[in-house]
Amino acid sequence: MTLPPPAPATTTPAHALGEFIRAHRERLSPQALGLPPGPRRRTPGLRREEVAQLCGVSPTWYTWIEQGRPVSASADALARIAVALQLSRAERAYLFELAAQRDPAEPDPAATDAPAALLETVQLVAAPAYVLDRQWNALAWNPAAAALFVGWLDGTHNRNLLSFTFTEPAARELIVDWDTRARRLVAEFRADTIRHLNDAPTRNLIDTLSSTSEAFTRFWASQDVGEREGGQREFQHPQHGRLVYDQITFKPAQREDLKLVLLVRR
Repeated sequence: MTLPPPAPATTTPAHALGEFIRAHRERLSPQALGLPPGPRRRTPGLRREEVAQLCGVSPTWYTWIEQGRPVSASADALARIAVALQLSRAERAYLFELAAQRDPAEPDPAATDAPAALLETVQLVAAPAYVLDRQWNALAWNPAAAALFVGWLDGTHNRNLLSFTFTEPAARELIVDWDTRARRLVAEFRADTIRHLNDAPTRNLIDTLSSTSEAFTRFWASQDVGEREGGQREFQHPQHGRLVYDQITFKPAQREDLKLVLLVRR
């Protein structure tokens, strides 16, 4: 068997992944998994061989992972490691981020089973509020949001925020400094969907917008990436004139593919 080359002295993603896994192996007691402590344990926590057996992988492969060697780790193998090490939800998410892999336990991209309590929350808010799914379709909104977003959340329009912004003439009239906001929106969407870019619904949305909107095609081709930030949002409403809000976005703890957006009047 040919060994992979040793990891370099500087920290690499593979090295960081190995350190993370090793630290959690060493802090997990054998008793937590129903294993006898054994009289000959010279290191804290589980042995590498024990974790490898729990994960159904070879001890050699598992050792290479901990040593930060550039070996391939599939999402399925990482999921088994996460279970064996009893990682919390946050720890498991961090593990997959380090490995640049998508967690197979993430919600189905096509899932529409948003928590009922989240969808009901928007009705309890006086300010405009709405919930977006992974492709930025509005799943729920309150009357204040419908009154503000003319051409999107009122009537029977397409409920996708990007489709509204780039294909509805009402959006250019409603959103102050449309070009800047639209460019920023595409950069935020690229960052938000990087791990789900090849999901069919996301890919279909991008392809449809690319074929129908020259502006979207141009902004998407720029490769700009930006976090979804809050801050001031200005609108030129057809009935109420100039309106200025502060936008706040929340992500539910167990459904981070969803977003609750609030607009607080200045």
